[in-house]
Amino acid sequence: MIRRLVLWISLVAPLCVAACSEQLLNPMADHRQPRERAYRPSDFYADGLAMRAPPAGTVPHERRTMAPILTTGIASYTGQIAPNGERIARYASKIPMPVTPELLSVGRKRYDITCGTCHGPLGDGNSIVARQMSLRPPPSLHLYASRAPGYIFQVINHGFGLMASYAAELSVEERWAVVAYVRALQVSQNVPVGALPPDARRQLEQEKP
Repeated sequence: MIRRLVLWISLVAPLCVAACSEQLLNPMADHRQPRERAYRPSDFYADGLAMRAPPAGTVPHERRTMAPILTTGIASYTGQIAPNGERIARYASKIPMPVTPELLSVGRKRYDITCGTCHGPLGDGNSIVARQMSLRPPPSLHLYASRAPGYIFQVINHGFGLMASYAAELSVEERWAVVAYVRALQVSQNVPVGALPPDARRQLEQEKP
């Protein structure tokens, strides 16, 4: 009898400990936790509404400011409608914040982490990930050198084709920083040798095989 009791405890105890530990470490583990559904009445709040208004003075993570060009990359609309039913936009022709060495440094860091994996360190689409994607590999960003900065910002915002949106990973400032760094990559890879400063030309000539 005692042996059976010991055996039963040895089998059941670990399960009880695991369940209790999960509850203590993760309070959301219990799917039966009470919750409110949107647009439903609630007895919990005094006004009887389940949906709550934001606390006074708070703002959305990305609100439309007095300068919406900063958060959308769109300067205006043409008044025309695209075949998909969307309005045709005029994208910002300039980066709407000071392009400083600090901004470019942030852009390079965020590009290397978020974008370079697919588009390559130089933005030319030459990466291990791109070589493994036979369906539609990431394109060279140098093909979009003539596109307005606002267009690149909009692609980062909403994604394009197989590329997902990176609005959740990058703040508004970081997105513009990436746009600035992409512009720097496009310029650096397409500058004629004659347009380089003398020091850069001498260094390039010395590096020739």
